[in-house]
Amino acid sequence: MRTTLLLSMLMLVTVGFSQTTVNGKVVDQNDQPIPGANVVIVNKTIGTVTDFDGFFTLETSEVPPFQLRITSLGYSDGSANVAENNETLTIVLSEAQTFLDEVVISASRTPERIFESPVSVERFGLKDIKNASSASFYGGLENLKGVDINTSSLTFQSLNTRGFAAVDNSRFVQLVDGMDNSSPALNFALGNLVGMNELDVQSVEILPGASSALYGANAFNGILFMRSKSPFDFQGISVYGKTGFTSQEAAGDNSYYDIGIRVAHAFNDKFAVKANFSILEGTDWFAVNEEDLSIPGADRSNPAYNGLNVFGDEVAIPIDFDAATGFPSGTLGSAVVSRTGYAEQDLTDYGAQSVKFDGALHYRPFGDDFEIIYNGRIGRGSTIFHGASRYYIDDFILQQHKLEFKNNNFFLRGYITSENAGNSYDMRFTGININNRWKSNTQWFGDYVATFAGAKLGVGTGVLLDDEAAHAAARQAADTGRLVPGTPQFQNAFNAVISDGDLATGSRFIDNTKLSHIDANYNFSHLTKNFADIQVGGSFREYVLNSQGTIFTDLDGSIPYKEFGLYTQIQKQFLDERLKFTGSIRYDKNEFFDGFLSPRASLAYTAGSKRNHNFRASFQTGFRNPTTQDLFIGLDLGNVILVGSAPDNLEKRTFSVTNNNTGNTGVFVPRNTYENSFSKSSVNAFRASNFADTSLLEAGNPDPITPEQISAFELGYRGQIGKFTIDLSGYYNTFQDFIATERVIVTFSKDETNLQASATEIRNGDSQEFQAYTNSTANVNSYGATLGVNTRILGNFDLGVNYTFADFDFDEASDPDFRPGFNTPKHKVKASFGNEELFKNFGFNVNYRWSDAFFWQASFADGDVPAYTVLDAQINYSIPKIKSVFKIGGSNLLANEYFTAVGTGLVGSIYYLSWTINP
Repeated sequence: MRTTLLLSMLMLVTVGFSQTTVNGKVVDQNDQPIPGANVVIVNKTIGTVTDFDGFFTLETSEVPPFQLRITSLGYSDGSANVAENNETLTIVLSEAQTFLDEVVISASRTPERIFESPVSVERFGLKDIKNASSASFYGGLENLKGVDINTSSLTFQSLNTRGFAAVDNSRFVQLVDGMDNSSPALNFALGNLVGMNELDVQSVEILPGASSALYGANAFNGILFMRSKSPFDFQGISVYGKTGFTSQEAAGDNSYYDIGIRVAHAFNDKFAVKANFSILEGTDWFAVNEEDLSIPGADRSNPAYNGLNVFGDEVAIPIDFDAATGFPSGTLGSAVVSRTGYAEQDLTDYGAQSVKFDGALHYRPFGDDFEIIYNGRIGRGSTIFHGASRYYIDDFILQQHKLEFKNNNFFLRGYITSENAGNSYDMRFTGININNRWKSNTQWFGDYVATFAGAKLGVGTGVLLDDEAAHAAARQAADTGRLVPGTPQFQNAFNAVISDGDLATGSRFIDNTKLSHIDANYNFSHLTKNFADIQVGGSFREYVLNSQGTIFTDLDGSIPYKEFGLYTQIQKQFLDERLKFTGSIRYDKNEFFDGFLSPRASLAYTAGSKRNHNFRASFQTGFRNPTTQDLFIGLDLGNVILVGSAPDNLEKRTFSVTNNNTGNTGVFVPRNTYENSFSKSSVNAFRASNFADTSLLEAGNPDPITPEQISAFELGYRGQIGKFTIDLSGYYNTFQDFIATERVIVTFSKDETNLQASATEIRNGDSQEFQAYTNSTANVNSYGATLGVNTRILGNFDLGVNYTFADFDFDEASDPDFRPGFNTPKHKVKASFGNEELFKNFGFNVNYRWSDAFFWQASFADGDVPAYTVLDAQINYSIPKIKSVFKIGGSNLLANEYFTAVGTGLVGSIYYLSWTINP
C-alpha cells in the first residue's frame, strides 16, 4: 500500500513538473505595451493574448525548448525561444515599416514581398480594414491606386483596373479562397453582395492588368484575391455591429444596419472549424433621371420620349398618319410615337439586402502542413443590377462548396457554384407588360392615330390643333384606362408581371445556372531550389446554363460547355539574388475555339547598397473567352434583340416581331443577325437622307465572336527614398479581336442584297434592330501609369497620395460601328491621411478621391459622367479591456452626389457608427 501511494505521489509530482509556464511582456520599439497581441507556440494551437499592459502568461504541457510566434495588427511578426520552465521574456515588435514589406502570394503563386513582385500588385490587409473610412472594407478598395469602382447599388459595387470598365464587368475576376465568386450565368462578380464577412478577411490582393498566364481566361483586366483567416491561427468569437443612415436627395434619409459574427475554434493540432454570418439591410440609391434618350433635353412633349429611368416607353413605332387614315400624303404628316412609361421608383421598392453565411472544416491528419478543407458558402441578396436593362435582383442566392487538399508545396481543389435568381425581374419589361395588361399596343396606337387625326382636322370641335397640342390630346386619349401607381389595380398587374417568366407577358428572369471547377498546382521548389523554383498546374471548368429561355436560348433544355488550361512557371535569381527572372506559359482551350498560349516573362532587379530600389519590366499576353452571354444570349429587349454567336446558337430560337403600324410580322433566328443584316450606321445615314439615297445602305453581317487577345508591356519601380516609399508603374496594351457588340438592322424579308425592297421595309418600319456579339477589326490600344507615394510626417501621421492616368485609342475609320466602352476617367487622384495612435487608443483616417469626367458607353445608355470629388473619414477608439473598437465615420461627407455609370442612382452619403468585439 505504501509503495502504491508513493508511486501515485511521484506521478502527480511528475505531471506537475511537466507543466511549463512562460511569463512575458510584448512592447513596441518605444517600450510601449502592445495589448491584444497573439502569443502562440509555433506549429501548435496553444497560445494566449496579452492584456491591457502587454503582459501575458502561457501555461502549456509542452516541454522546452520550443518557439513562440507573436503577432499584432500593424506590427511585423516576432518570435522568441523558450529554453526552460518559468522563463520571463520581453518581446519587442517592430512596426511594419512600409507596405513594400508586406507579403503577397498572387503575383507568382508563391509568397514574396510586394517589393520583389515581378508585376504590379495592390494589397489591403488587416491594418487597412481597421482603418477603412468607408462603410465596408470592400468600398475601401477604391482608395488603392489604379482601382476603379462602379457603383450600381448600395450593395453592388464592381471593381476594375486599366480601362474598359462595365458594371457587369466580365473582364475582371474575383477569387474568394480560390473560388471564382462570379455569377455563372452573368460571368461577373456581384461585388461583395454574396462574398466574405469582413471579420474573416485576412487580406485582399489585386493584380491590375492581364493575368492569363497564371490564372487563365478572363483574368484580363485584373484579378482580385480574398483570403480568409484560418481557424487554427485566428480563434475565438468576433462580432461587429454597424448602424447609421444613408442620405440622398431623391430618397431622403434612410436607416441601415450591418451585423456580423465569426466563430472559430481549434480542438487540437489536427481539427479546427469556423463559421461566419452577416446581414446588411438598407435602402438603395434611387435612380430618378428622366432625361429623354431620343432627344437629349426634350421632355414628355416629345412624342417619341424615351426616359432614362422610365420603362415601357421603349415601345415606339414610326407612324405615317396619312397612310394610317387614308388621307393624301402631307395632310397629317408622320412621327415616331412611344407609349407612356412608368418611372423606375414605381417599379421597385429599392430594398437592399445582403445575407452571407459560410462554414469551414479544417483537418490536418498528420499534425503538419498537410490540410484538408471543406468550405461552404451561401449568400442571398437584393440589389439593383445595371446591365442591358435595370434589374431588381430580389432574393438572389449564390452558393459555393469547395473541397481542397493542400500543403506548402501543392493544392488540389474542386468546387461547384450554383445560383438561383429568386424573384428577380427586369424593370424594362415590367413597364412594357404592365402597359400591355391594360391596353394592347395595337389598340393603344390605334387610339393615338384616331385622336391625333381628329385633333388636327378639328373633328367635333371645329378647332384645328397644331402638332404639339394634337400629340398631347392623342396621348391623353390613348392613355385612358392607364393603371396608376399606388392603386390596387396597378399593384395586381405589377405582381402578375414580375412573377411571369415569359418576357412576352412578364418580366421575371429565371436562372439556375451551375459551374463546376477543378484546379491544381504543384511547386517543385523544395526539389529544384538549387536550380530554380518551378511550378506546374492546370484547371478544368464546365458551365451548365439554365435560364429556361429568359436569358439564354435554352427553352429546350440546359446548355453545357467546357474549357480547360495547363500552365508552368519558372523563377530564378542571379547576381547575388539581385536579379530575378520569372517566366510562365499557359495553354487554354474552350470547346468552341482553338487553343491559346499565354506566355509571360519579367525581370526584376534590386539595386542599392541597402537593396532598397527595385526595377522591373514585364511582357505578357492574355486572352478572354467570350462570356456565356456573348455565346448564348437570346434576349428580346423590345427596342433591340440581343443574340449570341456560338455556332450552336444560330438556330436555337426564333423571334417574332410585329409592326403595329403596317400589321406585318417578321420572324428571325440569330443567324439573320450575322448573315442578313445592314449596319446601323448605314441605316441611320439612309434615314437622314429622308429615305432617298438607297446607296447609303451597307451590309452589316458581323463575324461570329472569337476570343479577344492582349499583349501587355509594363515597366515599374518600387523603392524607399528617405522617409518616402514610392511605387511607380506604366503599361501599354495592344488588343486583337477586341470583343465588342455591334448594332445591326434586319428587315422582315431578311434580304440585304435587295436594296430597293429593303429600303421600303426600313421606311415602313418593317425591320428590327439586333445586337450582335462580335470582334472589332479596329486596332485598339490602351495605356496608362500609376504613381503612389507614402510617408510619415509630424512623427506618426501616415500620408499617402496616388495618381492614375488611363487612356486608349483606336482606328475609328476602320470600324465606325465599334463601341469601345472604355468607361474610365483619364485622371484620378487619391489621398489618405491618418494616425492610428493620435493619442492612447484613439486613431483616425481621412480619404479623398477626385475623378476626372469621362464618357460612358454601354448597352443601357451612353452619356457623360461629370467629374466628382469624394471625402470619407472615420475616428476610432479602442478599449482593450473589453477587446473592443468603436468607430464613427461617413462616406461622401461633402454630400456631392455623383454617379459612375449612366442610368444608375446618384450615390449619396453614408453615416455610420460601429462596434467591433475581438477584431
